[in-house]
Amino acid sequence: MLDRLKSVLKARFGSAPALNEAPRGVEVLAEMANRRVVRRYSDRPLDPALLDTLCAVALSAPSKSDLQQADIVIVTDKAQREKLQALIPENPWAAAGPALLVFCANNRRHRLLFEWRGRPFVNDHLDPFFNAAVDAGIALATFIAAADRVGLGTCPISQIRNQAAQVSDVLGLPQHVFPVAGLGVGWPSFEGVMSPRLGLDVSIHRDRYDETGLREKIEAYDRRRNETQPYKSQRFVDKFGEDPAYGWSEDKARQYSVPERADFGAFVRTKGFRLD
Repeated sequence: MLDRLKSVLKARFGSAPALNEAPRGVEVLAEMANRRVVRRYSDRPLDPALLDTLCAVALSAPSKSDLQQADIVIVTDKAQREKLQALIPENPWAAAGPALLVFCANNRRHRLLFEWRGRPFVNDHLDPFFNAAVDAGIALATFIAAADRVGLGTCPISQIRNQAAQVSDVLGLPQHVFPVAGLGVGWPSFEGVMSPRLGLDVSIHRDRYDETGLREKIEAYDRRRNETQPYKSQRFVDKFGEDPAYGWSEDKARQYSVPERADFGAFVRTKGFRLD
């Protein structure tokens, strides 16, 4: 099983750590490293009790100072799903599975504690927003890991923030609660897709941050990714033309060449957050 873990890590990152002894839980580590994005699901029903259980596992994840600022909205109602899908029509997999989850950051409960006690909320600045968002992100990642363990497929959907105000209205989110990401969930109809990642020498640092040789390392990653998972199409060809060496770095540069979610800060402020 150690060989499998190393093989999966090499497929993902182009290299694997020089691990000589299998650690406890090596089978789980190999499965986690091999996780796949799943955007197509079978018509097998999803037990609501299983979904609730996975949410409970996700909410067992670490929480900043035990503030417990992550909430999960399980959306299975057909009318609600249609309203959300209409907001992100370019994202069909949001409607593909039997359930859509929306992970929310909730700083409301924390503030209510002060209101109930007649005390001023003195930490009204960027940190409460950040803490709540991180809690929601941790819960999202934990849910994905738990879903993988029981054989479910998942697909995170950041585009839920493209229409954050409308999503908030559909879900009835009160002040100081906002959507962080959606997650499609269902029984997979195929094995999913492994996304190759940047080399470990790009993302892991020793004692201090280091960008030595970064450009060359990213160019090497572009080549490796093109060999294993080339892009099926190129973004904004009318603006940038066709690139024969089109890779991850060009794709991401093109993706963010147009404004995206520029109004999210304004939305968060309407939810009552101060971001200074």
